[in-house]
Amino acid sequence: MDKKNALRAGALAAGTTLMMLLMTSPALALTRDDGDDPGTGLSVIDTLGLFVAAPLLLFAVIAGLVMVLDKSDKNLGQKRS
Repeated sequence: MDKKNALRAGALAAGTTLMMLLMTSPALALTRDDGDDPGTGLSVIDTLGLFVAAPLLLFAVIAGLVMVLDKSDKNLGQKRS
């Protein structure tokens, strides 16, 4: 990719990012809608459990199941007799 195309791609990416940032104003989140009934906020422990511990636990379970149920040949480097 030559410099002209790289510059064009960079300008397009920067312009797209800028437009997305301008269109999604955080101030819009402060206005309440009719019928809006937010619940109580999450505590720090709840937040860490929900967004850190649960994904790590799910990853560990999936990785464990993949390792336990792996049916591939364990002796890949050795010849069969």
